[in-house]
Amino acid sequence: MKKQAAQGRDENGRRASAGDRQASLIAAAASLFAAKGFNGTTTKEIAKAVGVSEALVFKYFPTKRTLYAAILAEKVTVNELLDAVEAAVTKRDDHRVFTMIASYRIRPGVDSTFLRLLLFSALEGHELSELFFGKHHKVFYDYLAAYIRTRIEDGAFRSVDPLLAARAFIGMVVHHRLLHEIFGVPMLQSHEATVATYVDLFLAGLTKLPVSRKSSSRRSR
Repeated sequence: MKKQAAQGRDENGRRASAGDRQASLIAAAASLFAAKGFNGTTTKEIAKAVGVSEALVFKYFPTKRTLYAAILAEKVTVNELLDAVEAAVTKRDDHRVFTMIASYRIRPGVDSTFLRLLLFSALEGHELSELFFGKHHKVFYDYLAAYIRTRIEDGAFRSVDPLLAARAFIGMVVHHRLLHEIFGVPMLQSHEATVATYVDLFLAGLTKLPVSRKSSSRRSR
């Protein structure tokens, strides 16, 4: 790290603002927590990564817990996605709804830091793990389950448990991320093609068949 950064200055030699320092600490802590876990990371290591004193870390974040919470607030942008999905929900555009949700996590250059943080927090039994899960996963389940329930009432989807169906779809996305972001398994298709395949497969099993097609399907058995 450059000496000027170690002195709390930006790349132009200007003294970093309080907001810039906080952002640097959050970024450094997120990387370290994702690599070593909450319990395996010290505030001294976080300070060293940013090039500041440990006292400055405590000035902005009195405990590692407050720093962890700041990372959560910084990383979670789920509400922005759901706001964007609303237009497709209003139009009952099933393919668009599921594609947007899957593409939010399956895309080029996606940051795996948060996924690693989520896994570490659960494995370590961290007190914020429930908050992580609630803001990062449960909100997807609940939102998608509500949409699926609406489409079942519309007669467009088969009568299934909406929450289980939502978990099944999100489960495909999460499993994909585990394979490719955590275990490093090479992707066989582009991100766009992968999302399209997942969405097509899922909707093919969820979409309610017309009565005439059901009857012909039974006769062919």
